[in-house]
Amino acid sequence: MPDRLKLTEAEWRERLTPEQYHILREHGTERAFTGEYETNKASGEYLCAGCGAPLFSSDTKYNSGSGWPSYYAPMEDEVVTEVTDTSRGMVRTEVRCAACEGHLGHVFPDGPQPTGLRYCINSASLKFEPK
Repeated sequence: MPDRLKLTEAEWRERLTPEQYHILREHGTERAFTGEYETNKASGEYLCAGCGAPLFSSDTKYNSGSGWPSYYAPMEDEVVTEVTDTSRGMVRTEVRCAACEGHLGHVFPDGPQPTGLRYCINSASLKFEPK
């Protein structure tokens, strides 16, 4: 389990852009097909934009057609947590950064093998580090 990062809301606002704050701290989302990393095909790692924790590898990224960067697995199971989300009149599984509890997106059971999962993640919640 990664070390937890606890900041005040003022510290988060200072650290993040308004869009990142809205997504990571207020559980917002970016519009489909508008995110910086949705079509990124470069090799590297996707880190949490809030705390820098490594979350996803380009090796597990694929084009799901959903409009958001999609991955079939996190780098390690422990780097994300999952929470039941009943907002917007549906039941979904929210994905959060385990280190800072920032909202990343959602995970769905309609992804490719080997996991069958689709981690649908907001670009604004990520920072890409090329290999």
